[in-house]
Amino acid sequence: MTCLAFLILFPFCIAALLYFMKTDSLIRTILVLIGAVSEMAATVLFAFTNMSDPAISQGIAYLDRTHEIDRVIAAGELLLMLLVFSQAVRFRKYYVMILSALGTLPILYMDFFGGAESTAMHIRIDELTVIMVLIVGIVGSLICIYATGYIKDYHIHHTEVKDRSGYFLAMLFVFLGAMMGLVTSDNLSWMYFFWEITSVCSFLLIGYSGTGEAVTNSFRALWMNLLGGLGFMIAILFCSTILRVSCISELQYFSTYPIMVMLPVSLLSFAALTKSAQMPFSSWLLGAMVAPTPTSALLHSATMVKAGVYLLIRLSPLMRASYAGIMVTAVGGFTFFAASLLAIGASDGKKVLAYSTVSNLGLITAAAGCGTHEAVWAGIMLLIFHAVTKSMMFMSVGVFENTTHSRDIEDMQGMIVRFPRLAFIMITGIFGMSLVPLGMCVAKWAALRAFVDSGCVYLTMFLCFGSASTLFYWIKWLGKIFMVPKGCAREDDKVGLTGWVAMYPLSVTVIVLCTLYPMVSRFMVAPLLSVMFGVSDITLIGNSDFIIMGIMVVCICLLPLIMRMVNRPDDRQVSSYMSGFNTGDDMSFFDSTGDRKEQELSNWYMSDLFGEKKIFKPCVILSASFVIIMITLCTIGGLLI
Repeated sequence: MTCLAFLILFPFCIAALLYFMKTDSLIRTILVLIGAVSEMAATVLFAFTNMSDPAISQGIAYLDRTHEIDRVIAAGELLLMLLVFSQAVRFRKYYVMILSALGTLPILYMDFFGGAESTAMHIRIDELTVIMVLIVGIVGSLICIYATGYIKDYHIHHTEVKDRSGYFLAMLFVFLGAMMGLVTSDNLSWMYFFWEITSVCSFLLIGYSGTGEAVTNSFRALWMNLLGGLGFMIAILFCSTILRVSCISELQYFSTYPIMVMLPVSLLSFAALTKSAQMPFSSWLLGAMVAPTPTSALLHSATMVKAGVYLLIRLSPLMRASYAGIMVTAVGGFTFFAASLLAIGASDGKKVLAYSTVSNLGLITAAAGCGTHEAVWAGIMLLIFHAVTKSMMFMSVGVFENTTHSRDIEDMQGMIVRFPRLAFIMITGIFGMSLVPLGMCVAKWAALRAFVDSGCVYLTMFLCFGSASTLFYWIKWLGKIFMVPKGCAREDDKVGLTGWVAMYPLSVTVIVLCTLYPMVSRFMVAPLLSVMFGVSDITLIGNSDFIIMGIMVVCICLLPLIMRMVNRPDDRQVSSYMSGFNTGDDMSFFDSTGDRKEQELSNWYMSDLFGEKKIFKPCVILSASFVIIMITLCTIGGLLI
């Protein structure tokens, strides 16, 4: 319990110290390193201690009577509301005040004057908790280390932005502490408190630069997540007053009576959909790109969006064959497919990564909504692989932007020669996200098998077509990195020590996870699913699957050899035709007016087919309509109890 208290409270203490360190200094860097390393060490100790306890399979519970802590949390909720009020008044976004008040005041009233008297434990630790703590503690801490060097370079290149780097680093650590509290809380009110902290932190980080676009995007993120928080609040009130339960684990007792939990589960699922940026709420995460890259890395990998899918996985046994499950699977599957198409039409590296995050979160969401142990196995493995890989990808794009002042994929041509070390990080991430039999592909394979076994045709179609689109945009990106134009030479990548300290361990972790995922499944995921679903056989990837994946790997490896055989060295080489007279260097030509022009090779982004202007708005309208219909049906069902 002491270790857990350290994991939650220590980041807040480090944040308080960083907030008052206004300027960059060696002392501040050392403080960040001490804070990050200490949090990682405590995370490993926490995982080792709890995983060695046989009782973890049934969940290890703490804290039954917590009146003093409840009062502190109530005060924290009030402070959060007042903070939102102050920002809303400052920028004249008064609708945000209404959403914040509607979500907070009923909870405060319940805390002080009503609701079920909770005798259940407020903290609960199981294998899923350990997995989430490891992701937040290790990946999140490495991002904080990376941020110390990045934010210094950021202000060198963005002199128009006021330097509030101490405040920025403090918010990153607040995020870590809030996520630690969220994933270890079993009490719904406690979880809601930490849930709201992450919403406010994301708002503050997205609006860091203070530009008009940043402010607009930050308030979009805030109101969408406050809307989800409103659903969370109503679910808490329903559970407390009607079901007389206060903890999420207590909802499991109603698994044989799905009608009893239809309304709270649907509302909690709605909150999770907003937090995980599923359509129609994807725009807030896409707008977060205006923030400095460590914000994107943290939001997309270790915090914020992972809170949503974490909650859905917790609720998964209750969603099988229910309206809530139908809503979650349909929205998740559709988001996976639609976001993968939208990523094809983007050339901005951070935007591609953002759409990729939304897409993969959609697949995790769909897996959780299925409510079967096979699908949840795939969802948890996707969550692990995505967290590690996506954080590393965002870091590498951020370094490239600071080095070249561009994050366009087209400008990454020849990276394998220009920035070989940075290219290694990026290639490792792309391989982990897209190639068989590495990380994400294994989990997608398991998801496909689970969807087929469940008889859900539309999910199977979403996965097949979405995976094809996903592979398409990753391979385009990979091709740019390996395409070396004539005269390409090595350049200085300008990555500081803290950048390599963060990125190299993550790249090694990707490789290790791709190799040792059977052990992760056996010792962490399988025992969890045995308790959640009451099953003993958790084997999803059999020998026949490995044989098929092995054949695919062999085919991929044979492709370059075949191309080499076709393109023999003694073949006659000719100059390229470039709409004019070739100058002889295959890099430029003379046009019809005699002017010399440089050639430019570019990917086809199909923006006229899959661009944001073409399909984003229809996708939002379609998904919003479906969510409204399903929430209405769940509400009617819940009120008929």
